[in-house]
Amino acid sequence: MADIQVNKTAHPFDKSRFEALLNRRFFYAPAFEIYGGVAGLYDYGPPGSSLQSNIIAEWRKHFIVEEHMLEVDTTIMTPAPVFETSGHVARFADWMVKDLKTGEVIRADHLVKNVLEARLAGDKEARGLAAAPPKEDDKKKKKKDKAKPTAVKLPDELVVEYETILAQLDNYSGPELGELCRKYDIRNPDTDNEVSEPQQFNLMFASSIGPTGQHPGFLRPETAQGHFLNFSRLLEFNNGRIPFASAQIGRSFRNEISPRAGLLRVREFTMAEIEHYVDPEDKRHERFSEVRDVELDLLDRHTQSAGSTKVTRMKIGDAVDKGVVANETLGYFLARIHQFLIKIGIDPTRLRFRQHMANEMAHYATDCWDAEIQNSYGWTECVGCADRAAYDLSVHSAKTGHPLVVRQALKEPIITEKLVAEFNKKTFGKTFGKDSAVIQNIVGGMDEALLAKLQGELAQGSTSITSSDGREFKLTPDLLTIEKKTFKQSIREFTPNVIEPSFGLGRILYALLEHSFWSREQDVERGVLSLPAVVAPTKVLIVPLSAKPEFDPLVKEVSAKLRKAGIFSRVDDSNTSIGKRYARNDELGTPYGLTLDFASVAKRTMTLRERDTTGQLIGDIDEVIGVVTELVNGTTDWAEACRRLPSYDGVQAVE
Repeated sequence: MADIQVNKTAHPFDKSRFEALLNRRFFYAPAFEIYGGVAGLYDYGPPGSSLQSNIIAEWRKHFIVEEHMLEVDTTIMTPAPVFETSGHVARFADWMVKDLKTGEVIRADHLVKNVLEARLAGDKEARGLAAAPPKEDDKKKKKKDKAKPTAVKLPDELVVEYETILAQLDNYSGPELGELCRKYDIRNPDTDNEVSEPQQFNLMFASSIGPTGQHPGFLRPETAQGHFLNFSRLLEFNNGRIPFASAQIGRSFRNEISPRAGLLRVREFTMAEIEHYVDPEDKRHERFSEVRDVELDLLDRHTQSAGSTKVTRMKIGDAVDKGVVANETLGYFLARIHQFLIKIGIDPTRLRFRQHMANEMAHYATDCWDAEIQNSYGWTECVGCADRAAYDLSVHSAKTGHPLVVRQALKEPIITEKLVAEFNKKTFGKTFGKDSAVIQNIVGGMDEALLAKLQGELAQGSTSITSSDGREFKLTPDLLTIEKKTFKQSIREFTPNVIEPSFGLGRILYALLEHSFWSREQDVERGVLSLPAVVAPTKVLIVPLSAKPEFDPLVKEVSAKLRKAGIFSRVDDSNTSIGKRYARNDELGTPYGLTLDFASVAKRTMTLRERDTTGQLIGDIDEVIGVVTELVNGTTDWAEACRRLPSYDGVQAVE
């Protein structure tokens, strides 16, 4: 039974069939649909909400619990000065172009990408390398997501140029994207009209706080600033020690230019972000040895700059040792992100980590890697992991005057000797009056060598110094003395650096659904979502074969026992056939089914069905509940379940 081979690739991925399933089962749908909807806003239905909650619950376990993180929940509405200080008001923007005739706004990098990819697809078709697949839903769509490929053979050198541009697309500035549009005659694919020069568009939603609007504000585009502003309190909560991490799951808002790619580009979304505070002089991680051997597919910045997208498979330990990844803490989180995504069901062969190139690197980052997941829209960034250095804490500290620093007692005090200038307050003030401050600033700015020279000259009787405006001041030993003093430093004060993993949960959820979807080999219309039990919306389906009253006590008993074991189950007592009931729940990703039939009433037996193989086992009700509890909790697998319970052949004798 455990050896049943399931061919999940018998039918190629069919996007229209996949989207029909998500729509039919209400995983998510356009928000305000009966009012005509608003692009980039979606509501999650019961299975989508449950799936997201389960992904969050696993994220919380994998990161917050396992890494002892400090969880916070900060406000969405944020006063404008916070984002002015952080640089978002000036820099949180994308480049957009306008259709010169219709005025339609398109994101510039997406336009270049879609048009060049379509031309390359058309070139392949013309060369007979690959036929462009027919788009069943093109006519139904009001707007196409991509430019339509046309079979036109391109010169070989142009193919290389296009591929090189696409490999380093994220590295182009706005003016460079405009230059590409002119050079390669890139137009709006929906109208074939020319487009304007790229302009910057800030992605934040502006608002105001208070009845008179006297406090301008923004809806946050990320949760990060809430962590940084509470750094002092978090540090105190952690007994003044670093490294430590804060974590937050919450809503963020971005006024996307032209959101078209379903859940991948939305205007309101749930993020999960971690801010890990670390000593800038020691970015090692105490648990790095646990992940050293985790292998990742890495696409570094040098490969991209050379016009290639070829990944290198490396152990994260080697990547850090060779300097491909900047430090141990950044490497540790890349490995943990990889482990999390695989655990919830992302296909490891369609996951890569891409390093940001110089031009696309956030203004504050020293190194940044995106976990990109391949799906029908291409490679999509789903997690960003950046070393933000000390940028955020430094700018907020400078703006507010509140020191966002760590004060660390040194094991061994640092003893130093240095020359110090001391002014005789009585005579100095009388002699120089309002020029006193000018002279003090000049002497205060001197290094050790200049102070030693001054000391020697004073020992000879007098010296003079010159101000920046050319005035000369004579100094004598009765006005100023310079002596060597010993200093003992027992406290080190520094601004920590921040390593930030940032997760777009909607994107991860969508990619997971795509990776989980397949159609049964014998019937393409029977779609299945092979969601792992850890994130599946419903873990177990209870199916009574009959609606007769004698089944009620058994259904209640099984439901209560699963509930007590902490397992989310549903009863499907609809009057459709058992096959249709199971097919419906295969579409919802429910991994296990329990069937109660007339033999269950007579002999207290129950069958257990596994979603992917459709294999069934049979046993005593309590024994089966024990096995299914272990399966859902991940403490056993289906192969072991098949060893513990006999297989069910579809016939039960009722005495």
